[in-house]
Amino acid sequence: MTEPVAPHILVVDDDREIRNLLARFLVKHGLRVSSAKDGPEMMKILDGAAVDLVVLDLMLPGEDGLSLCRRLRATSTLPVIMLTAMGDDTDRIVGLEMGADDYLPKPFSPRELLARIKAVLRRVHTLPVAPVSNEEILRFDGWVLELGPRRLVSPNGDEVELSTGEYELLLAFATHPRRVLSRDQLLDLARGRSAAPFDRSIDIQVMRLRRKIEADPKEPRLIKTVRGGGYVFAAEISA
Repeated sequence: MTEPVAPHILVVDDDREIRNLLARFLVKHGLRVSSAKDGPEMMKILDGAAVDLVVLDLMLPGEDGLSLCRRLRATSTLPVIMLTAMGDDTDRIVGLEMGADDYLPKPFSPRELLARIKAVLRRVHTLPVAPVSNEEILRFDGWVLELGPRRLVSPNGDEVELSTGEYELLLAFATHPRRVLSRDQLLDLARGRSAAPFDRSIDIQVMRLRRKIEADPKEPRLIKTVRGGGYVFAAEISA
């Protein structure tokens, strides 16, 4: 019987000591690890090897982590854990909007990073997601969501620009309509992120999405809040 191949983790950080420390620790706990000091090295490794998850530092020389995360999200669903400065909520929220699956503020314990890696991989591999085709078009309340070009068109025919996080959240709602979804479930569905306790990033994304698709964001008809439960997408979906 063939033994399962250990997950391959790519650590991207310009600090060599951090790269070496994390590589030793993660290998010790049964993972395969590659490391890169910047974006070009990261892309070279991704071009030549199958990677299961990227640990990506926000502050990198040249192209920063947010830009690299955006590039990854344009072509793949590879899980990303973003390393950010301690307590910088703006970087955390922007990182999640760019499509990061989780974030970890520096300084951090390697053991906590290992736990986050396992949680993200577990969610990505076990999460039941409604199958959708890139050629599919979802319609609701006069709106049109084109999955291939990731394009949202308003009832009057105008294209509405969505961030990565807003698109993923809307897709999660549109593929699970008229169901109460908790914040954790929405985090799972939108790129499989694992929610930190009391994480409010979903609430911020919902607020921003409402501004774009609701006639009156203060009295939403499409994305309704369920007290103590989360949110429900009240529109009827046709594909």
